[in-house]
Amino acid sequence: MREASAKSHDSLEGPVRRGVRGKENDKWKKQNTFSRRQFVELLGVSAAGFGLVSMAGCSGGDTSAPAASGGDTTGGGAADAITYSLTADPRALDPAYFDDGESAVVSCNIHEGLYQYGAKDAKVAPCLAVDLPEISDDGKVYTIKLREGVKFHDGAEFNAEAVKKSIERQLEPNRNSDMPYASFVFGEKEAGNGVETVEAVDPTTVKITLRAASTPFLKNLAMALASPIVSPAAIDAATPGQPIAEPKGTGPYKFVDWTKGASVTLVANDEYWGEAPKVKNLVFKIIAEGNTRLTSLINGECDIISSVDPASADQVTSNGFELFSEDGMTINYMAFNTETGQCTDQEVRKAVAQAINVEEMVQAIYGDYATVANSVMPTWMAPYAKDVKQTAYDPEAAKKTLADKGITSLQCITYTTARPYNQKGGSQLANMIQGYLSEVGVDVSITEYDWTTYKTKVQTDPYDICFYGWTGDNGDPDNFMNLLADTNWSMNVAHFQDDEYKALIAQGVDTPDGDERDAIYLKCEEMVAEKQPWVLISHSKNLLGINPKVKDFYYHPTGVAFFKGVSKEA
Repeated sequence: MREASAKSHDSLEGPVRRGVRGKENDKWKKQNTFSRRQFVELLGVSAAGFGLVSMAGCSGGDTSAPAASGGDTTGGGAADAITYSLTADPRALDPAYFDDGESAVVSCNIHEGLYQYGAKDAKVAPCLAVDLPEISDDGKVYTIKLREGVKFHDGAEFNAEAVKKSIERQLEPNRNSDMPYASFVFGEKEAGNGVETVEAVDPTTVKITLRAASTPFLKNLAMALASPIVSPAAIDAATPGQPIAEPKGTGPYKFVDWTKGASVTLVANDEYWGEAPKVKNLVFKIIAEGNTRLTSLINGECDIISSVDPASADQVTSNGFELFSEDGMTINYMAFNTETGQCTDQEVRKAVAQAINVEEMVQAIYGDYATVANSVMPTWMAPYAKDVKQTAYDPEAAKKTLADKGITSLQCITYTTARPYNQKGGSQLANMIQGYLSEVGVDVSITEYDWTTYKTKVQTDPYDICFYGWTGDNGDPDNFMNLLADTNWSMNVAHFQDDEYKALIAQGVDTPDGDERDAIYLKCEEMVAEKQPWVLISHSKNLLGINPKVKDFYYHPTGVAFFKGVSKEA
């Protein structure tokens, strides 16, 4: 998920300003790893097994014994509720209006798209469509046949007109600045890409015409953001320019209630078109603080907790719970403001990067639960090359350049809340970088915000450096590298604009998968290393704590959790 937004909910926390350096040297026991072979299979489109999804539905996705969480039980010894912790409030539950993981984890159980990913990978398969699209020879026209007999939660019919309405509200000139993924999924006229028209050919056929061929477009249609289809009646009932307040999708769970700062509640959709959900109630509790999340797991208040602090990982297992620990599809980075302030000069950015011992920092903060990032994309993705040259640690050279350039201070903003790509939050990163830069004669002032507030502040407040990250949506290189070509600063917090880089991105979108396309994105990686809009920090493991009574749960590499097939023993 692109972790940013143009607007966000009000926050209960104000900013915290600090001037202290902190280093840790804790080491933690290594847990299970996700195999390279599994991750390689995230790429591509699979037509195999389509017959299996015809009616299976989408959304596919004491110390000796943990306490059971609340909720009545149903027959057969199964509990009727599962409680999952979020680290922050969702931004929205309308797929057109969010870009954060909290929103996506909830929404993906309410809404479905025309296509879906595999249960544990990013292979594309039909969902509300009955087959892969028929694509014209020039790659511009997608003809999609739709599933019949499906209804939205409000009783509205799922059909071609519903698909058309759901997409067209995110096209120009209908879209607004609070639709963060609209341009990414559906393109921009000025850029000459994306969706030009959507036509309801008949009730079960949709024709989407693109301005130019797009290799990742089919993968984009399976994403949990922007692409899911929402009820046309819910769109009409919403306040113009605002998210749908009571979301209505076709998914296995229906929206019940959202108490801001506390919880979101869903209930099983008894009329779901596919295989019925196994648990009646889903409760998503908002618990910002890591130790409180851990306590909620141990005390039985939550069945699954997200973003486990690496320092607490052993406590999960020692208390009889399961630790989900698999390599994530993530990048954790520090961004320079390349448009205004002290870091518009590439030489300054390089010098700041030279001052930071990334390897030492990653080991000190994350131990064995993250690896040093040598690339924007995770190491398992096809264009990855270990010999991309990132800026090497050289504090003496940094000190000289920064002195020559007259850089004596930098303004930094960061977040305090745990993220999937950074379970420790941004405070320790800011502290350590403050310390490294003090050693080369630069004072760094740090302003901290809780995550919800930060998403707005990174849009409105001045900064020289900030911390951010990214969880991949679809396993495609464009999904990572396109971020630095975006003209929406809620996506591109470095404000990086480079014509050569944009040309490479456009070329990559238009080029079919294969060696030629991989070479394009490798050039993008090399340009990011050279131009230095970011300091790459780490690729993280996804860490969650799970009550062993919960069965068949899997945290998807795209940063969501599908609960339709998940159950819990009483």
